[in-house]
Amino acid sequence: MNIYVGNLPYAVSDSDLRGLFEPFGSVTSATIIKDKFTGDSKGFGFVEMSDADAQAAIDNLNGTEFKGRSLTVNQARPKSDGPGGGGPRRGGPGGPGGGGRRSF
Repeated sequence: MNIYVGNLPYAVSDSDLRGLFEPFGSVTSATIIKDKFTGDSKGFGFVEMSDADAQAAIDNLNGTEFKGRSLTVNQARPKSDGPGGGGPRRGGPGGPGGGGRRSF
């Protein structure tokens, strides 16, 4: 099972994350998500474990404090295929950057 771990301190490493989950079973992978331009942590990550071990980890770690922050731990949801989050949309008549319609 793929587990989402949110509200992580920015100084946490992949090995710190792995160590947090290992008491609950074998960890297949533990990855902190980083900004692609700066390399800085985004404050969340993903851990992969067997389903039984993962559920025990979720039940025991969700809402607990880790290095001064209250963790959000739950089953990761698949990434949506829809448009990316945030950012302004550009183009199209009447939309931002589109300038609207003009009559001559």
